[in-house]
Amino acid sequence: MSKRRYEDACGTALALEFVGERWALLILRELLLGPRRFGEIRAGLPGLSANVLTQRLQGLEADGIVVREKLPPPSSVQVYALTPWGYEVEPVVMAMGRWALRSPQHDPSLPFSRVSLMLALRMLLLPDRAAGWTGRIGFRLGEEAYRVTVADGALAVDRGTLDDSEAVFVGEPNDFLPVLFGTMPLAIALAEGRFAVEGDTARAADFATLFLLPPRIGA
Repeated sequence: MSKRRYEDACGTALALEFVGERWALLILRELLLGPRRFGEIRAGLPGLSANVLTQRLQGLEADGIVVREKLPPPSSVQVYALTPWGYEVEPVVMAMGRWALRSPQHDPSLPFSRVSLMLALRMLLLPDRAAGWTGRIGFRLGEEAYRVTVADGALAVDRGTLDDSEAVFVGEPNDFLPVLFGTMPLAIALAEGRFAVEGDTARAADFATLFLLPPRIGA
């Protein structure tokens, strides 16, 4: 076994032994909505080289956080998935993300992965506004599809389906950020051609009001 770098009994120090390497926590982020192929993980993290991704996946697998699986026929491709213990990292990822969004250094113009967008919806949902809102909204992001269900003040995401969606946002993650982060009305974004909405535009506009960035420090 490799020697721990911190030599510290604190759980936080041990957690950093598992996910403190560059890219490790972001790889886990990309797996929070289900198994993904090697290329899909790289697509969500464009600055990550194939060699480093291989190394990080090997380390996470050795630590019992990630497991390799083979999808059933007809795909029969290898994917990487979080173990049950690995999925327990989600509240850590969400809490860190929400905490960092309060920094003036946050730049929403930087690349934003498709999984990040879906997780941001969970993170930025305003429970008070969502309490009386029930519905299903889809997102067609390139070749990927996601369905968001809001009910009882909570938000769930299903990957790979748009079934029963009242409206579907069509575009790429960065296109939607001004609307979903509460800085631009949907009508203006559509008029400017930032993205498209299929189905009930009024429901899409209502959905967009359920989210808001946390206040920045010093604001």
